[in-house]
Amino acid sequence: MPPQKNPTKDAARLKTVKQVAFEDNVSEKTVRRAIDAGLLEVIRTGPRGRLIRIHPDAHMAYRRRRDW
Repeated sequence: MPPQKNPTKDAARLKTVKQVAFEDNVSEKTVRRAIDAGLLEVIRTGPRGRLIRIHPDAHMAYRRRRDW
C-alpha cells in the first residue's frame, strides 16, 4: 500500500500573500495583481474561498517565470 499524504503537513507549508510578498521583497498588492493576472496559482480556502494560500511549488514556478 503506498504511503498516504498527510494533508495537515501540506497545509502547514502553504504560504500567505503576506509571506510571499515578504520573500519577494514586493508589496502585497503586487502579489495580488499577479494572482489576478493568472501568473501565480493559488489555493482558496475558508468560507466561500476567501482565504488565499500559495503552495511553495507554485511560488517557485512564479519566481522562475519572473527571472528572480
